Amino acid sequence: MSGNQSIFKSRSLYIIFSTTLVAVMGVASITPAFPTIIKYFDITAQQVGWLIASFTLPGIFLTPVTGVLADRLGRKIILVPSLFIFGIAGLSCAFIRDYEWLLVLRFVQGVGASSLASINITLIGDMFSGEQRTSAMGYNASVLSIGTASYPAIGGLLTVFGWSYVFVLPVLAIPLGIWVIYGLNNPEPQNHRGLKEYFGNVWRTINRPIVWGLFFANILLFVILYGAYLTYFPLLLENRFEADSVIIGGTMSLMSMVTALTSSQLFRINKVIAPRQQLMISTGLYFLSMLFLAFTMGWEGTLIAIVLFGLGHGILIPSIQNMLVGLASIQERAAFMSLNAMVLRVGQTVGPLLIGIFYALGGISSAFIAGAGAAVLMFLLIVILVRPAKEV
Repeated sequence: MSGNQSIFKSRSLYIIFSTTLVAVMGVASITPAFPTIIKYFDITAQQVGWLIASFTLPGIFLTPVTGVLADRLGRKIILVPSLFIFGIAGLSCAFIRDYEWLLVLRFVQGVGASSLASINITLIGDMFSGEQRTSAMGYNASVLSIGTASYPAIGGLLTVFGWSYVFVLPVLAIPLGIWVIYGLNNPEPQNHRGLKEYFGNVWRTINRPIVWGLFFANILLFVILYGAYLTYFPLLLENRFEADSVIIGGTMSLMSMVTALTSSQLFRINKVIAPRQQLMISTGLYFLSMLFLAFTMGWEGTLIAIVLFGLGHGILIPSIQNMLVGLASIQERAAFMSLNAMVLRVGQTVGPLLIGIFYALGGISSAFIAGAGAAVLMFLLIVILVRPAKEV
């Protein structure tokens, strides 16, 4: 049995996949409800972006803390309470009828979510190496994309019954937390060194051009994803095509399905295209996608744009994660990957607000032109800073 196939014998891998599905649930499932939420609470398109920003904001500050604790105390002891907080706060949002309190609960849910996106990647780095790690990373990104493909469709269907129904889904995090307690079998770091030595090693791992390049590229990636695509693509479909929540969810799912299929082939892509070239190709695909969305007025151009976006996303996400996770040892990996998750949160948080400025100035087209500009900056960062480096 090949390494690519044998990874599926690990029960813990399915727990990692489930954690990934929960981590992406917090945003992907609610965006199709945005037009309905805007009308229900009588808010603006820019204000609805705070439903994303309030959720991602805690991760900017808490993710590094949870990463350090996961290195010092263990992965499980951080993962389990994070899942419980995510599930309880998320479900509570379904019963709120005041927008300010809804934002408060989204913030609390974001506290629970702050560790999820880094610990699942950290666990893959802990449990696998070489081709198995590449395969596991690609399949995990594929699972993530299946989630982002499914959740908009599910969210769109639930919104038919009312916007609050999209907040029932987070309750699934609670049984997952119980599964982690009894089912996750992972190596835990043995950190007996002092904090000064530990943080010194973390800093030496981070303070390299390739790491800074990947971190800043990740910020720009999530400015595009959360700012242009997840926040304003639903509004584009409603404004240009009078699409309802079901059509919005289904159309967004197409991009994620393309991403899932592409990510699942990362171990094959890795054999013919070097990782750095993968990143450069992906940024070009993002750029073309944003331009199509800025200027096309028909369904044909829109579908081409989301396919291009899905191809770029399917290569870039697992490629960056696979490059990063190999740059740290198990003793510092959670802190290292949590810092990566923190910079993702920066992109997720400022993306809707930054792109919102361009939307306010020039409408939908300007929002996606700004996304194209972010893709150009990402390409330049990769060319200048991201050079091949030896894994730890």
